Amino acid sequence: MNDSVSVLTLFLFNIVLVNIPLLYGTVGEILVEKSGSLDLGVEGTMAIGAIFGYLAGCAADSLLVGLAVSFLTAGLCGLLFAVLTVSFQANQNVTGLTITTFGLGLYFFVGKGIGEKWPAMTSSSALVDGFAPVELPLLSKIPMLGKAFFSQNLLVYLGIGTAVLVWWYLHCTKTGLRLRAVGENPGAADSVGVNIVLYKFAHLIAGSGIMGLGGFYMALYMSGSFEGSNCWINGYGWIAIALVIFANWNPVLAILGTLVFGFFNTLQIYAGALAGAFPGALGWLGSVPPHLLKALPFLITAIVLIASSIRAREGSGQPAALGMNYFREER
Repeated sequence: MNDSVSVLTLFLFNIVLVNIPLLYGTVGEILVEKSGSLDLGVEGTMAIGAIFGYLAGCAADSLLVGLAVSFLTAGLCGLLFAVLTVSFQANQNVTGLTITTFGLGLYFFVGKGIGEKWPAMTSSSALVDGFAPVELPLLSKIPMLGKAFFSQNLLVYLGIGTAVLVWWYLHCTKTGLRLRAVGENPGAADSVGVNIVLYKFAHLIAGSGIMGLGGFYMALYMSGSFEGSNCWINGYGWIAIALVIFANWNPVLAILGTLVFGFFNTLQIYAGALAGAFPGALGWLGSVPPHLLKALPFLITAIVLIASSIRAREGSGQPAALGMNYFREER
């Protein structure tokens, strides 16, 4: 019985540990899309935040420096997107895809350029300690759930706190309400004195910065081990864009979306262990083809997107002007 509980606890623990970068990417994209901009460059933005944040964190031996640099460098991607789409009215879809290509290319260029001088995460005690589990008083003592949800690293708590803070900002502050107005009807917002350009620039930079924090998390989760063929982000940026729809553009619901996707994503690793620990209830997992389990998270994502696309527009949190460039003279 104890072994079964241990397997289940470890399964739940890893649902959170492995998939929390999705929360950063999703919340950052929600903030961006609430301004009316559709940024498909999440993957590349997270990659840039990951590699520069990690290198800076190792060089300074500081978790805080790594977080700051990952936020700032990813924010520069948001600034570039804003300049191209807000100032120069470039196509948002093409610009986002370009940033993804640029970000991934820069990631590999920098990593391969450093080569043998690549810093090991073990050389930075601050990064190692910063990614170590931190038990929350009382909550971590709850049987099974305490270990799974309240004995995580600092960046897990930061991610959840960021999601709640962004929700509060969007729904409980005047600036957040104005941002939502910009995303719904920029012409109307402009007519009452809202600075559309400023709002779009500021929130594209801030949202992209949050995405970069998710990339930095991935760097630490991968122990800073650079591979010349695989990127740390590994498609999480694209999943984050889909989770925005799943969460109905609500940062708090993004926490639930992360856990749902994380459940299926982690199941492919723990299916055999769960089948052995609970042969009566979950023994059938042992007969499920591994390739199906590996594809399951993406199949679930596709199903969610299909279901969301046929859902009635009423009640959707999607900004009405999402993806549309605003040109004041055409108002």
